[in-house]
Amino acid sequence: MGPLTPNTAELVLGLILFFAVFGLLGAVVLPRIERTLAERHDATEGRLERAEDARSEALRIYHEYQAELAGARHEAARIRQRAAEEGAALVAAVRAEGQRQREELVAAAAVQLAADRVVAEAALREDVVALATELAGRVVGEPLAAQPRTRAAVDAFFAELAVREAGAPNA
Repeated sequence: MGPLTPNTAELVLGLILFFAVFGLLGAVVLPRIERTLAERHDATEGRLERAEDARSEALRIYHEYQAELAGARHEAARIRQRAAEEGAALVAAVRAEGQRQREELVAAAAVQLAADRVVAEAALREDVVALATELAGRVVGEPLAAQPRTRAAVDAFFAELAVREAGAPNA
């Protein structure tokens, strides 16, 4: 038996053990190795795929958020514009109301002033008549208040004064 002629019993026993080990490896160990490799592949490649899915989902949500934010900015600008217009309208209305009240006050004051002027003129005329009559009576030396011509002369004087005032331009 030399190295080129093997022992048949050893050869058969070696082949049987080889196929038994090969079968055991193929049936038990190789599926476990494949499962472990698949798990590792899933762990690496699956994480990348899941990360990419998460990234795309985050981008979608970000774009939705940006769209909603743009809509909210547009709505806020519209609300600000409407508030500015309403404020301007309110200011104009309040200004018009104030102007109307001012005109009413000026008109009422003008009427009151005219009425006060008429009353003051009447009182002053009576005082001027009384003082002029008294002064004239002192100059003449006798009381003139009881004479009917006195009142007629004073009325004529005031009528002439009114005509002069109506003809003269106001300064």
